Amino acid sequence: MKTMAFELSSAQGSIALLENGAVLFERTFPNDRKHSGLFFENLRFSLQQFGAPEAIVVGLGPGSYAGVRIAIATAIGLRAAGRTTVVGLPSICALEVESSEHCVIGDARRQSFFFARVKDGRVIEGPDLHPASELEAKLRNLALPIYSTEPLPQFPQSIRAFSVARKLAERAREQAGEIDDTRSLEPIYLREPHITQPKTARMPAINK
Repeated sequence: MKTMAFELSSAQGSIALLENGAVLFERTFPNDRKHSGLFFENLRFSLQQFGAPEAIVVGLGPGSYAGVRIAIATAIGLRAAGRTTVVGLPSICALEVESSEHCVIGDARRQSFFFARVKDGRVIEGPDLHPASELEAKLRNLALPIYSTEPLPQFPQSIRAFSVARKLAERAREQAGEIDDTRSLEPIYLREPHITQPKTARMPAINK
């Protein structure tokens, strides 16, 4: 089976195509959330050279909502164009690291950070939110490698690493039968969306 994977949740994007575990195509590229041209260039090249995949795996974050949404929308579009199965997995399960068990942290904005624990390619804790002081105390008691996809000066013990599409495809193959392909395409949101209601405009008085 030819399986394509998209990973756009961090500053490094990647796309990969595997067939029965063998890598046919793999590219990494800068992933600017305001410009997704490199992603689509590599996607076009892969489709032209190797044809449409039979399955697509999408990284769901946590991370760049814009990147994750682009990946999901592209996968859904390809599914609509052919008989392609689409599934999503947490991006943090696909870090390019050697350790089988580790922690992943990241800046969740609004003075909070997320924490997750990954073992054998599966999230076994989190992701959940913590203020900096609380997360520092939590990490102090864990004898595990700590990774982040972005620089975090507040946590100098963290090691920078990126999630990669190839590992997403490998995880999907390992976990075949465990993933619900009808409900697995929701991005990983760390908090409820904040919606600002527009102010009601006051109509000017009409002089009669």
